[in-house]
Amino acid sequence: MDNTLIVIPARYASTRFEGKPLALINDKYLIQRVYEQCTQVKNADVVIATEDKRIETAVKEFTQNIVMTSADHPSGTDRVAEVVKQLSHNKYDYIINVQGDEPCVQPEQVQALLTLLKGKAQIATLKKKIDSKKAEDRNTVKVVCDVKGKALYFSRAKIPSEHTHETHYFKHVGMYGFETETLLALSILKPSMLEKSERLEQLRWLESGFSVYCAETHFESPSVDVPEDIALVEDYLNSVHS
Repeated sequence: MDNTLIVIPARYASTRFEGKPLALINDKYLIQRVYEQCTQVKNADVVIATEDKRIETAVKEFTQNIVMTSADHPSGTDRVAEVVKQLSHNKYDYIINVQGDEPCVQPEQVQALLTLLKGKAQIATLKKKIDSKKAEDRNTVKVVCDVKGKALYFSRAKIPSEHTHETHYFKHVGMYGFETETLLALSILKPSMLEKSERLEQLRWLESGFSVYCAETHFESPSVDVPEDIALVEDYLNSVHS
């Protein structure tokens, strides 16, 4: 049995959608839907990490697997690292960070991350092919990789910048897997120049010499960034369950 922990960070104070984890999607909390999807992953423990008592109260309606963390973490990765330290990091070989706004996350996506980690990747994440027009959207983070799937760079800009018939564009799907010791090492790094420029935490890791490998996913799983996304997710869920 693999010692895998899935941590779902859930922050109340979102600038674009305050209280987002407690938004209702077809009469279930958003955070509950993420949790239920993650519990479908075999041989893994699942916990929700939050700094807010309102989220804690709501989560305890459906599970006791919640860890209270500091409100001062600058990123979800830092929050996940605190959870690992609280739960004794020697207990787990692999840590999966699933964002709390991904109600349609698929167990197969988590398994893809674990496959990379068992292949000795330090950090694993996902990418999905998109078209040239979508690649122009600065809200969509793009990634370029080498032939072995190792990430070369992440950007909000369109990369590669020019399109030819051979060019492929990939968006970054913000789900991460870590070797436990790697995660703890990442949590003590200081923000880097590229990270500040692009506002992308993963560039801190690349600048510090860590390797990030990407598995390709074909699932189109809508996330919730703003209140208007709730209706889009409900439409998606209704379509797949009809």
